[in-house]
Amino acid sequence: MSTHTESAGRVRELPARDTVRGRRSLGARLVEKLGGGLIQFVLVLVALFWLVPTIGLLISSLRSPEDMNASGWWTVFTEPSKLTFESYGKLLENGDITHSLVNTVLITVPATLGVVVIGSLAAYAFAWMEFPGRDWWFLGVVALLVVPVQVALIPIAELFGKVGLFGSILGVVLFHIGFGLPFAVFLLRNFFAEIPRELLEAARLDGAGELRLFARVVMPLGAPAIASLGIFQFLWVWNDMLVALVFTKSGSQPVTVALQTQVRQFGNNIDVLAPGAFLSMVIPLAVFFAFQRQFVSGVMAGAVK
Repeated sequence: MSTHTESAGRVRELPARDTVRGRRSLGARLVEKLGGGLIQFVLVLVALFWLVPTIGLLISSLRSPEDMNASGWWTVFTEPSKLTFESYGKLLENGDITHSLVNTVLITVPATLGVVVIGSLAAYAFAWMEFPGRDWWFLGVVALLVVPVQVALIPIAELFGKVGLFGSILGVVLFHIGFGLPFAVFLLRNFFAEIPRELLEAARLDGAGELRLFARVVMPLGAPAIASLGIFQFLWVWNDMLVALVFTKSGSQPVTVALQTQVRQFGNNIDVLAPGAFLSMVIPLAVFFAFQRQFVSGVMAGAVK
């Protein structure tokens, strides 16, 4: 008897559902069917639009100065045979640009590694170690996030001048590490605090000390957040010009300052500026795309529990 009642109830429910579906407008049904494809199409258009400056700079770096002065870069699609690598050959012969690229690497890599290593250790201490005034110290670190870089340029320049670091690569690296640590500690501390306490206690019962616990447990679990921090720091330092313009001299300038100097001194040497600017742009893009999975995982860490 109950079986017949349930069957009748289902039979009565089906027309009601069909009626609800039938009441939906044609536009709503089309959006439901085409929504996924439409979103993908829009995302592809946005990505292509975002890459247009990079593509234009790449094509310009492969054209001769005469062609660039005569027409826009988009005309190359009608005459692709005019593309050449002569500008990159001239770039390699320009000692200022090549030396500045080396300086950029010497500044960016230590500044990124320093922020990641020191920030990870400090974040672990703030998250899981007990010491006097821990919360107040953490609030002080977070308060440093609101200090703008421009405020510290002159005082730190005077300090570096007194200790002999002004104009050196080491001075620029220390400046970037100092201003990158507050954000690093804030980001990683919040991520490390979400690690289950039972997991850390189990490792301590097995005889793991703090350093071993940090290296074997915390670092692997915090890899997405650490990768995100590394990408943020790398992009910020590589693309920086303000700090480098203040703290570097002719022998320690990164590529951003070197290109700006070339534009000011030789406004017509586009055959060197275009490939140099493309190289300075494509390297951070390559780093971002190489670690985009870790970047997304780190940004979304803690959003879903």
